[in-house]
Amino acid sequence: MTEERDFGPQPLATLLEGWGLSNHDLVEASPEQLTHKQVQRACQGRKLTLKMKQKLARTLNFGVWGRLTDKEREGFTEYFPKHLFNYSKGFDADAPDINVDVMVNLAERNLRRDFKQELGIE
Repeated sequence: MTEERDFGPQPLATLLEGWGLSNHDLVEASPEQLTHKQVQRACQGRKLTLKMKQKLARTLNFGVWGRLTDKEREGFTEYFPKHLFNYSKGFDADAPDINVDVMVNLAERNLRRDFKQELGIE
């Protein structure tokens, strides 16, 4: 009995691209010592534990939230593992992105200074 471990490209990779974020942006925003290799494996579809999926969801939220303006933050809804991984319980392939109305390209934005201080990463 072999268990499927590779699930192909994940919605996480699509979300990162949509927000204009890189793997490095997630690692930079993480107060939980997330590594580049962990993000890469998650995007490529390697099966992860629930704890790691939750860590990546929190970090994606931090990465986006920390770059949004106060006005943009009002419309942002947090992502959960079911939004990021096609093998998570509750995943719906036909569901639209929950933040499609507020999604902006954040590639040129850095983490806000107040956010870094709040997380204790500066």
